[in-house]
Amino acid sequence: MRAAGLVLAGGRSSRMGVPKAALEWHGSTLLRRTCGVLQRAGLQPVVVVRAPGQELPPLPADVEVVDDPREGLGPLQGMAIGLAALADRAEVAFVCSTDLPFLHAELVRRVLRPFSHPVDGDALDVVLPVARGYPQPLSAAYRTSLAPVVAALVAADRLRPAFIFEDATVLRLDDDALLADAALRTADPTLESLVNVNERADYDAARARPAPEVTIECFGVLATRSGRGPRAARAATVGAAARAVDLVLDRHVLAAVNGDQTGRDGELPLMAGDAVAFLSADAGG
Repeated sequence: MRAAGLVLAGGRSSRMGVPKAALEWHGSTLLRRTCGVLQRAGLQPVVVVRAPGQELPPLPADVEVVDDPREGLGPLQGMAIGLAALADRAEVAFVCSTDLPFLHAELVRRVLRPFSHPVDGDALDVVLPVARGYPQPLSAAYRTSLAPVVAALVAADRLRPAFIFEDATVLRLDDDALLADAALRTADPTLESLVNVNERADYDAARARPAPEVTIECFGVLATRSGRGPRAARAATVGAAARAVDLVLDRHVLAAVNGDQTGRDGELPLMAGDAVAFLSADAGG
């Protein structure tokens, strides 16, 4: 099953007062973090849908940006554009808003997993978390073949996400069903992946919380400078992890997260439980 990521970056953010996509997040931005989490969950491609004329913060080169030609129609318009852009390259997409500062890759994987079931997964159109007291249509997985259905709803001025589910085969996952997954239960036991920030007070409270706790270890010549053995630290990005052990993430240093080499992307997001390794990129290091 080919799975992609779709991030809806548009919207007027009237309650926030400023565009959410560009809000600072521990040295990065909310949009950069969201895209990075989807990439770390193994989704490819990741597509961002932006509103007409919307400026976006810097994103990785392999994140695609699609322009929504119409403004003010809500998330369904962005979904229609994004699902259509992905339809020939992926069977399903994890669709989310940009304002999920605590989104964890394990939540993304858990929501997508039912589509991989050899029998029931073929019949599903949507996997919808109904958790933390509410349906979560902007942290859900959709068949990309739903693009014309969503476009028809927009054309009929039926702009609520709930209308998608009327004629679709939907698997609803409550808190218990989500947390039956051991990896998600360990990584995000209170399902804070589903917490969004709609108002300035929400953002300020979220930003004031400590960064995720990760484990950092240096190898080779870097260990002689930064000390041997793993250590716990708070870091929301690979760059912050490097700074926590007094390293500069330059051409002499390579990073790996959970054993996967990531290069030198200082804004690559980290999540609770990650293990970050730094090693010398120089020969013999």
